[in-house]
Amino acid sequence: MSLNEEVELLRNIPLFANIEPSKLKLLAFTSERVAYEPGQELFKQGDDGDAAYIIIGGEADIIIETANGPFTVATFKRNDIVGEIAILCDVPRTATVQAKAKLETLVISKELFYRLVLEFPQIAVEIMRELAQRLERMNTQLRELQTSS
Repeated sequence: MSLNEEVELLRNIPLFANIEPSKLKLLAFTSERVAYEPGQELFKQGDDGDAAYIIIGGEADIIIETANGPFTVATFKRNDIVGEIAILCDVPRTATVQAKAKLETLVISKELFYRLVLEFPQIAVEIMRELAQRLERMNTQLRELQTSS
């Protein structure tokens, strides 16, 4: 994929939709493209957070360790971002992320991610929206689990 194709791909992600093309080109150039095979882990729950991952192809399961064993809480697809909680909150990874199918990601280092958030406050707003939506989905899942017990 060419640099221009990566810029176009980034432009279609709501998080980066309002960033000027020259900044997207810099982001695409300074990010690392990494592929994963099904079952391969991007990172494990408890690891240090050093990067965020944008899914550019395939699917990844978000898995948390519980007393009853691993539990898949979500599946993320193209244009989703994972791993941002650990770098934003400076906490260990809150979940394991594992490729469900062949997966392609764009890896954004912690330092670059911070620079983007500071330079483009709209990214921070989009991140808050995404995290709020995830929290609502998780609350819904918890309510459904309680009513089925």
